[in-house]
Amino acid sequence: MPETVCLALTGASGMPYGIRLLECLLAAGRRVQLLYSQAAQVVAKQEMGLDLPARAKDAAAHFRAEYATLPGTLEVYGREEWFAPVASGSNPPDAMVVCPCSMGTLAAIAQGLADNLIERAADVALKEGRPLILVPRETPLSAIHLENMLRLSRAGAVILPPNPGFYNHPQSVQDIVDFVVARILDRLGVPHALTKRWGEA
Repeated sequence: MPETVCLALTGASGMPYGIRLLECLLAAGRRVQLLYSQAAQVVAKQEMGLDLPARAKDAAAHFRAEYATLPGTLEVYGREEWFAPVASGSNPPDAMVVCPCSMGTLAAIAQGLADNLIERAADVALKEGRPLILVPRETPLSAIHLENMLRLSRAGAVILPPNPGFYNHPQSVQDIVDFVVARILDRLGVPHALTKRWGEA
């Protein structure tokens, strides 16, 4: 069960998944190392009306105030903060999740490009054998997308598209978001009570 989780938000649609995952990890008492791209700031504003500050220090203050009652701890690192723990195999997180994961970020990770801290952290997770979960939000998928996903799966990453099930009869968008976040938490081994499990009364 991971105690430290690196969570990266990138510029794909699906920001509610990432923000809800952040909340759930903190609620579960985890140490979260948060990274986000410039494109993620645009998506957060467009999809959620959320202003992600450009400075990591300001973002940390915002989320700590937002989730002040939750037992987890939060650290936020800038895109070029190369002295962040996640940048080195000598101090990697227990697991990393990129949610939502853009096709550009997925392609960069697949090719081993470590041009920013998100890509480098994912590269570290793979080389150190730590769980790496990518939540790509794109449709339809081109052959290039599929080949990149296959390459990453073979390298040890988990490709977890945000495809909700409807057997629980969701009544709201939040129910659909929680279904996907529950699958991510299950894969991490983090306990939750977001949804009923298959076969439960």
